[in-house]
Amino acid sequence: MQKFFDQELNSLKTQILEMGSAVERAVEFAIRGLIERKGECFNQVHALEEKINKFHCAVDEACLRILARQAPMASDLRVVLAIIKINTDLERMGDQAVNIAHSGKHYISEAPLKPLDDIPKMATEVRTMIRQALDACFPADPVAAKEVVLRDDVVDQFKNKVFHDLVAIIKKNPEVVERALDLILIARNLERLADHATNIAEDAIFIASGEDIRHGGANRSVS
Repeated sequence: MQKFFDQELNSLKTQILEMGSAVERAVEFAIRGLIERKGECFNQVHALEEKINKFHCAVDEACLRILARQAPMASDLRVVLAIIKINTDLERMGDQAVNIAHSGKHYISEAPLKPLDDIPKMATEVRTMIRQALDACFPADPVAAKEVVLRDDVVDQFKNKVFHDLVAIIKKNPEVVERALDLILIARNLERLADHATNIAEDAIFIASGEDIRHGGANRSVS
C-alpha cells in the first residue's frame, strides 16, 4: 500500500510541476505578445490555459482519490493538502496570464503609449518567482521558499512605479487613458501572479515543517 501511495504522490508532484511550467510559459507568451506586438503569442496563452485547466481537474480528482483510499497522515497528509492549494493557485495563475493577453491584445491594437521598461522586468521577476516557488516544493526547501516570499516586495515596487508613471501620463493627456489602463491592468495581473507564487512558497514551508506563515502566522518569519 505504501508503494502504491508513493507512486500516486510522485505522479501528483510531476503533474503539478508540469502545470507550473505551463503557467510560466503562458506568462512568457503573454508578455512577448505585448513587447513584440505579436497577436499570435496571445493565442498560445489561451492554448496553454486549456492545458492548465485539464491539469487542474486531474490533480483535484487524484487528490480526492488519495484522501479517500489512502487516508494519509502526518507529513504525507501535509503534502496532499499543499498540492490541493498549489493546484488552485496555478489554475488562477493561468487565468491571470489570460487577463494579460486580453489587455495586451487591446493595447497593441493602437500605437505604443510609452517605452515598455518596467513591465518586462516585472514579468521576468514574476516568472523567476514561479519557477523558484515550485522548485522549493519537491523536495520541500523552506530556505528557498522564504527567498521567494521576500521577492514579492520587488514585484510590488515595480507595480507601484508603473501605476504612478501611467497616472502622471493620464493627467497630462487624458485621451490616452484606455492604453494606460491596459498597462496598469497588466501590471496588476503580474502582481497577482507574484502573490500566487508567494502562496506556493508558503505551501512549501508548510510541507517542510507544518508551519503556517500566511497572514503573519508564526510572525511570518522570512528573514
